Amino acid sequence: MLRTRIAVSVAAAAAGLAVLTACSGAETAQPVVAPAAAGGTGGGQQLGNAAPASNESKLVVADVASVGQVLTDQNGMTLYRFDKDTAKPPKSNCYGDCAKAWPPMLATGDVQVQGVDKSLVGKVTRDDGTEQITVGGWALYRYAKDTKAGDATGQGVSGAWYAANAKGGKAGQAAAEAGVVKLSATKIDGLGDAITDQNGMTLYLFTKDTKKAKTSACNGDCQKTWPPVLSNGKVELQGIDSKLLGSIKRADGTEQVTIGGWPVYTFSKDLKPGDANGMGVNGTWFVIEPAGCKLGTNPATAATSQAPASSGGTGSSSSSDSGGYSY
Repeated sequence: MLRTRIAVSVAAAAAGLAVLTACSGAETAQPVVAPAAAGGTGGGQQLGNAAPASNESKLVVADVASVGQVLTDQNGMTLYRFDKDTAKPPKSNCYGDCAKAWPPMLATGDVQVQGVDKSLVGKVTRDDGTEQITVGGWALYRYAKDTKAGDATGQGVSGAWYAANAKGGKAGQAAAEAGVVKLSATKIDGLGDAITDQNGMTLYLFTKDTKKAKTSACNGDCQKTWPPVLSNGKVELQGIDSKLLGSIKRADGTEQVTIGGWPVYTFSKDLKPGDANGMGVNGTWFVIEPAGCKLGTNPATAATSQAPASSGGTGSSSSSDSGGYSY
């Protein structure tokens, strides 16, 4: 097991969690390789019309469900950055089929801003001579599969595409980029004890991961639907035993938080605090309890926890809720 390098700050741990019971009946499985995602350099097809409805170039900060504050264009379409680009110096590495799947946001005259520091906005000349807008040095793109304002279906694609925030960083990872993640013990109506992140979003474990494994079995399309909880080193815990905290290295080199040996994730279809739409998806995704257990397997709380229903409502989900993925 990878030695934990996370510094822990435990805030106001609940007295009832001072002694945590062991999990029972939590499945383990050999890691599996997720199918490759669409998009990326040299991949993807033009599957939608992501071109702006007007010729004006404008950057706007907006709230997008499941991602948080992101950059959007003048039509409310989410803007993305590509990890294979560079910011210093600014350079795009997305051409050909890649640019069909990820149309670059081109500059048309002066770029207007709303909620964005104008000094962070720039332009980079592409190979065809057009000028692409940058923020914080990172070139910006739309995603062809986003069909309406507020969509962010490109988040996490190929482990390289992320919605951009107002500084050109990765939206949805602001806390991790700042070096602080906060995990709290909470109760979810109809389910019971659970762990939530600093945004109040429910956390899950994946039974195709192996408890105390050295890496995650959820990559590619899987991590787009189930974003891993990442940390650059500091995690604050509230109501969770610090002995349960750990970390693993993901395939892309990022550090993922583990609780009780299980890598933890959020669910892209949870739109607000208290949602638990990922509970029971495909019989492999489950809310994780503060004891580091799959919900319902901790003897201390099983009597008050609700097992996932076969369909409908919070605390239940069918395989279709996973966006068509078999994760």
